[in-house]
This record gives sequence, structure tokens and C-alpha cells, in this order.
Amino acid sequence: MMRRIAQCAGGIGLAALVATAVALPASGAPRYSREQLQRDVDAIRDTGTTGVLAQVVHKEGSVRARSGVADLDTRRPVPWDGYYRVGSNTKTFVATVMLQLAAERKVGLDDTVERWLPGLVQGNGNDGSKITVRHLLRQTSGLYDYSYYLPQDQDHTPEGYRKVRFRSYRPEELVRMAMRHAPEFTPGERWSYSNTNYIVAGMIIEKATGNPWEHEVHERIIAPLGLEHTYSPGSSAYVPQPRATFYERFTPGGPLVDVSIMSDGYADGGLISTTDDMNRFLRALLGGRLLPAAQLEQMKQTVPATAWQTLYKDAGYGLGLAKRRTSCGTWAWFHGGSMFGVSSVNSVSADGGTSVEIMLATQPGEEKAKLAQLTAANELTDRALCGNR
Repeated sequence: MMRRIAQCAGGIGLAALVATAVALPASGAPRYSREQLQRDVDAIRDTGTTGVLAQVVHKEGSVRARSGVADLDTRRPVPWDGYYRVGSNTKTFVATVMLQLAAERKVGLDDTVERWLPGLVQGNGNDGSKITVRHLLRQTSGLYDYSYYLPQDQDHTPEGYRKVRFRSYRPEELVRMAMRHAPEFTPGERWSYSNTNYIVAGMIIEKATGNPWEHEVHERIIAPLGLEHTYSPGSSAYVPQPRATFYERFTPGGPLVDVSIMSDGYADGGLISTTDDMNRFLRALLGGRLLPAAQLEQMKQTVPATAWQTLYKDAGYGLGLAKRRTSCGTWAWFHGGSMFGVSSVNSVSADGGTSVEIMLATQPGEEKAKLAQLTAANELTDRALCGNR
């Protein structure tokens, strides 16, 4: 999930994280082209991922490119319409639903967790009466990240993965994991990425509507936008075909392990989608089609995302949506996410006119490789956004 990116940003020196400046097109030069996209996708492949698929959508159309292979055994190409886990991008869908409920006065952003879920957040200094919905969505609650207690994180080996790949948890169990640990700080004091925040947010959506969070995401976002290839698999460990094989390198220099089967993710990271659907969602959100202007403005009110700022220039985190400064000085809005073996990197312009979605089918085994992969992906998104202004 996105905390792995935060770990990457926090674990490497600042000088190593300065991305290469992206050259902007000269006056009168053509927009970001299919040929340039292919070069950028090939550059991502060269960082060590087995397969890459990228799509850029703008007001005049879209371009796609792929590189590498979908599977190391068959050597077939990455499918154009391939499904993949989008991980923490799910948080942006969930935050959008919560803001719709706020616009309908069904949930208040300053409502406390205790009001909606009495007794859930307590113990070891945790206090749901001091944490608001806004704290959850903005990652300023101080709640510890439950995922550090998951078996696959404690035993991050091929054997550990195979033992738990079909195991699923109820959200209450995940929150209890987080409650084993004291909060990291007083609510609102600062920013720290924690998947626990969105587990709790999903539970509040269910309490407020009487429906599972997946139902509300479907009825309020997926169906209206016609996202026919976006869904929550529930407890299923499988991603449907067509798809690439997802690989994880558990140790630096170790073998690539097929980790395509994995039951993981709730309201913090449970959705499966495609590049086409993700671009449609991002453009609709920033284009004002999903939220009233007042709620979209609240979503875009950010606090410094300090752990990300060495990787993303001037990074700030709003309500389920982050921003960073591009090389041409504009703001890019994004979230992104990663699950076992697969990452999603995306960006959208402030007006929703241009969006980029990239699927990376391999998780590297060392921080330097993760950095190279993310840097190459960010350079692609910069060129696309700046070239399509």
C-alpha cells in the first residue's frame, strides 16, 4: 500500500531522491506524443519491472503504451485492458463517498469516531471521542497503521506470503490490531499515513447508510461513471483475466515470486480496476462531476505530507487526495497505491483535463529499485501533464 512509498521516501537520503528535471516542449511543439509515452514506458521497464501499462487521457483523446511482458513464462504482452489491484487509490473513492454524505448532511466531517462507532477506538491511549472524520480522511488522526501487524508484513518471505494469501479479516479485527499500539500523536497535531484511518472511515459509511462501503462506492461512483471494470472482490484472492502476472522480489537480488493470488484490502485498498476506468474516475473527480464545489474544495485543502516531500515536491495530503508540484510549476493531484506485486501510479491536472494512470506489475526487493521505479513513473506523469497544458 501507499505506506510502502512513505517508507521509501523516509528511508533514503534526500540527495538520492531528487528527480531528474523534465524537459518541457518548446513553444509550438506537439503535445505529449505516443512515441514519447513509449520511450517513458520503456524507461520504467528498464528499472526492473516485468511489465508496464500506461494511459494518458486529455481533452483531445488518449494514448496508451505498454512494455515488458505480462508473464515471464509465456512472454505474452501486457494486456491493454488488464485488471489489477489499485491498492490505496481505493481511499480516494471512499473519501469521495464520505464527502457526498457530508454534502447530504448525513455525516459531518467534524463528527467523532465515537459518535458513529462507540467503543471501537479505545485502549493504549487511543480515544475515538477525539478523532473526527476529517482526521481520518486527512491522515491526521494519529492512529497506528494496523498493517504492520499483518502476518505477511511480519514474515515478508515467499513462505510467509503463501501461508496467508487466502486469509481475510473483518474490519473490526484490523482496528483491534491497531489498538494494540499507542497513537503516534494527538489527533490533528501532524500528518502520518495510516491505513487504519480508512478502515474506520469505511465502517462509518456503513453505519451512516446501512450499506457496505462497496455498495455506496458502486452506486455513487462506479455506476454513474460507467466504470464497468472497477469492483471490490470482497474476500476473493483472485484478480480476473485478462491481467499481467504480479511479481514480488522479497529480498534484494532474490528471485521474482508470483504473488498474483492475495486476499487483502478493505476500504483502505480493496478495489480492482483498469487504466481506462481509473483515468475516467480521476478526470470526473477533478472536473467536478462527483462532488459539489464546496466539498471538492474541502477535499483539496491539504496539510504538508512531510514523509512524501523528498519524493514528491511540495507534497500535501487532503481528504483522500494528494498534491505535488510538477516540473512546469503546476499542481498535480494524485494518490496511487501498491499491493503485493503491483503498483498504480497516477496524476491528474487541477482542472481534470489531463490524467495519467500507470500499472507496474512488479514490486522490487530493495529501496533503491523502488526509488528508480517511482522516479521513472513520476517523470512520465510530469511530461504528460506539462506537455498537455
